[in-house]
Amino acid sequence: MNHEKYIQRCLELAKKGIGTTRPNPSVGAVIVCKNKIIGEGFTSPYGGPHAEVNAINSVQNQDLLKEATIYVTLEPCSHHGKTPPCADLIINKEIPNIVIGCVDTNSLVAGKGIERLKKAGRNVTVGVCKEACKEHHKRFFTVQSKKRPYVILKWAETKDGFIAPLTKEEQKPVWISNQYSQQLVHKWRSEEHTILVGTNTVIADNPSLTVRSWSGNNPIRIVIDKTLRISTEATVFDGNIKTIIITEKKEDKREKRKEKQNVIYETIDFSSQIAKQICEVLHKHQIQSVIIEGGAQTLQTFINENLWDEAKVFIGDINIKEGVKRPVFNAKLSSEEKIDNDILRIYRND
Repeated sequence: MNHEKYIQRCLELAKKGIGTTRPNPSVGAVIVCKNKIIGEGFTSPYGGPHAEVNAINSVQNQDLLKEATIYVTLEPCSHHGKTPPCADLIINKEIPNIVIGCVDTNSLVAGKGIERLKKAGRNVTVGVCKEACKEHHKRFFTVQSKKRPYVILKWAETKDGFIAPLTKEEQKPVWISNQYSQQLVHKWRSEEHTILVGTNTVIADNPSLTVRSWSGNNPIRIVIDKTLRISTEATVFDGNIKTIIITEKKEDKREKRKEKQNVIYETIDFSSQIAKQICEVLHKHQIQSVIIEGGAQTLQTFINENLWDEAKVFIGDINIKEGVKRPVFNAKLSSEEKIDNDILRIYRND
């Protein structure tokens, strides 16, 4: 049987749940009997059924499960959470064969699901398309192994290496990338848990940091505002989306600010390791991923502390001759593609 083919289908399904299943991983599951797919599923939004449950429930003739193979991107859970263990369901349904993309690193699972299946006499195959499955579950694995969110850097730069003009007439963004690249960014926002910007970006652009050109959930907003310079009339204080303000310890000044709904203040020490402390705050809030959209100083802070996993860089088809210089970093180029007249380069911090 072509195990890789069916795990690849599991990955296609799993992508449908990205951005909706947190803190659970978005898993894909496929059930095959006599070389024919008889059931499919992916993880429901948090609190709902897992991928294995949805796939099993989609099988019209449940008797076929007794001679079927279930494929999953991630090891079936073996503990009681919001839902019962998927490993137990597979055993109870008498599915004889299980093919798993990668092992779950969560200490509550971490091989226990595989062990339970094997003790029940099931045939278990582990590691099919392992790297692709680990890549898909990168956010979940990063939280488990590094106790911090998966960090994505994102910026657009001109052909001559600037990310913004030095001055501008209006309080709104100056677009360097094209409309197709901008729409892709909104898709990314819908997939990530949070979006982070610095003080200068909010003051200069008054961004909403929402998903508008795509369908999906808005990310939680993270705003660095060391001395609370940002006006509470800024869009990020509109209360529509949970917003975390990272500031220094100025309790007296904060008390004078009118409290806004859905806004949380967190204090850190800005004298050193700013990125590390921000990651610790986000981990405390059970954040799985963050996309950092600027500005240059904020991006460079994470680069300098080597606290990033992926960088997505657009090169627009314009020159501005002078402006705010792009961040400086050395990293491995993972991929490059054309988006109309833009170039998108993706780097990995290995």
